[in-house]
Amino acid sequence: MTAQLARDHWHPPDIAGQTVVLRRHAPGNLDAVIRWYRDPELARLSRYQTQPMDQDEIEHFFRTRLLSPDAFAYAIHERATDRLIGLATFSNLDPDNGSALFHITIGERDAWGQGMGSEATTLMVAHAFEVLGLHRVGLSVFAFNLRAIRAYERVGFRAEGRLREAIWRDGRFWDEIQMGLLADEWHAARRQARRMDDQLTTAG
Repeated sequence: MTAQLARDHWHPPDIAGQTVVLRRHAPGNLDAVIRWYRDPELARLSRYQTQPMDQDEIEHFFRTRLLSPDAFAYAIHERATDRLIGLATFSNLDPDNGSALFHITIGERDAWGQGMGSEATTLMVAHAFEVLGLHRVGLSVFAFNLRAIRAYERVGFRAEGRLREAIWRDGRFWDEIQMGLLADEWHAARRQARRMDDQLTTAG
């Protein structure tokens, strides 16, 4: 019971936002995850290999990286409909150095560009800094994925470096961009947002 209560603190069953709800994965999510990871366009945007994952790879990924009690992973649900639209995870959680790597996939194409990925990212980052007490969250993104880069920048991530011409796509090499966000940057941005809200409230 004590262990479960501890897990429910650092990895709660759900985290709610305005447009999305993050929930721990359920076995029934596998069919959607298979469909997403067999999508050639998702593979082009996020996978180092040029081909989508095969079904055995996806099922292993689902069991070990999404469904396992030791995995820090959430399914992203559209709040208004409860529809499953994607997933978000932390990997390489390093308590000694206070860091983690962030990954997100919005699998349903009609959910792209709707701001739900940005809100899911914000919820995960807030949990990392405000509950887990991490110092840094990092990620990597391919240079041609401009929509993702803009979304990460809106949350506060900054480009920190490049692996030059690390990815072959669309007949040419592209850089892989390393991005990061620090806890003090996150908290400073939150304080600034609260001050602006207070000023608007006072002015109104």
